[in-house]
Amino acid sequence: MANVAVVGAQWGDEGKGKIVDWLAERAEVVVRFQGGHNAGHTLVIEGNTYKLALLPSGIVRPGKISIIGSGVVVDPWALLEEIEKVRKQGVSVTPETLKLAENATLILPVHRELDRAREQTQRIGTTMRGIGPAYEDRAGRRGIRAADLADIDGLNERVTMLLAHHNTLRRGFGLEEIDHDGLIAQLREVAPKILPYVDATWRTLDGLRKQGKRILFEGAQAAMLDVDHGTYPYVTSSTTLAGHAAAGSGISPSAIGYVLGITKAYTTRVGAGPFPTEQENEIGETLGQRGNEFGTNTGRKRRCGWFDAVMVRQAIKFGGIDGIALTKLDVLDGFSELKICTAYKLDGKTIDYLPAATALQARVEPVYETMKGWSDTTRGARSYTQLPGQANKYVRRIEELIEAPVTLLSTSPDRDDTILIRDPFND
Repeated sequence: MANVAVVGAQWGDEGKGKIVDWLAERAEVVVRFQGGHNAGHTLVIEGNTYKLALLPSGIVRPGKISIIGSGVVVDPWALLEEIEKVRKQGVSVTPETLKLAENATLILPVHRELDRAREQTQRIGTTMRGIGPAYEDRAGRRGIRAADLADIDGLNERVTMLLAHHNTLRRGFGLEEIDHDGLIAQLREVAPKILPYVDATWRTLDGLRKQGKRILFEGAQAAMLDVDHGTYPYVTSSTTLAGHAAAGSGISPSAIGYVLGITKAYTTRVGAGPFPTEQENEIGETLGQRGNEFGTNTGRKRRCGWFDAVMVRQAIKFGGIDGIALTKLDVLDGFSELKICTAYKLDGKTIDYLPAATALQARVEPVYETMKGWSDTTRGARSYTQLPGQANKYVRRIEELIEAPVTLLSTSPDRDDTILIRDPFND
């Protein structure tokens, strides 16, 4: 039985929440290994809708252990607010069911304010929640970590070092400097609320693995937002690939047996940056309305376009993806024809990959293959035999173009409307 890592294979928002929840029924541990509370997951279970940001999707399933790994940057106030929100929906969250890595870097108010100030001058399209600045401080070795909350009095020196950097930046932006004692007071107030969840999660995970527990590693964002391999600089500030599941969780890479990539049957992205197959027309509007393409936590409208097989194939290769879960096939119901991007044109030449240079990414033009659509519905289908023949052909053509099998197929937001072709845990 393989432990499974689930990652996005486009620009995020592919429906990872539903798939992770569906797989979590077969797992005993769910680990979030990167990102912050800028990435949201929507779960629909027995008519109840849960909108999660930092909490792993396993939290809504009784008896599961949810872990926030060291690769995640954590806003402690946002985490407490989210815990309280799901508790009001009847979800039990305790230090036994939720564990936060002691070496996870914290997002502080100063990070949120810096994020907002930067977006005024250099529009990247961040959620302005402080994720990027927190990752910068982690790499700069001046971050405040969850374990530091256990010694507030000893934090004076670290906060002094942190503010020496940030107050210099704030002066450049014309912002008022952060008061040292005021920040210490905020940390002192939140510490007793967060510390019960803080744990040496690498050690806990090692013990669970030795017990033979099935572990599900849950990524946020997606491959094309990866800080190394994505559409830089219009990316997130962390490594979004399955290769980071081990480092961001504190477990051996050999513990990850199968990598499942999530991709929509079309393409969306949020924020600025290149999007070769974007449809700024009635098609894009139709996809957005049918697919309810608005951010889970931000409400931001998503840009929509045709399926980009070039991009997904690239994500599969550099992300080590073994198979994909294809979601939102039902959104394409009723289209008379569908298009799939099979290559790009760049300066008159045909290429089969997305270049790394930002200027080139902005200039590529999609080469489309047109397929006949279908009029019958796929919504709610739970077996291949229930799919219209043309929908079946569309899925098979995607498999050929991305050079990877479709192992799961989602036909509605309902968790049970899922066609299992190959169980990743038993692959």
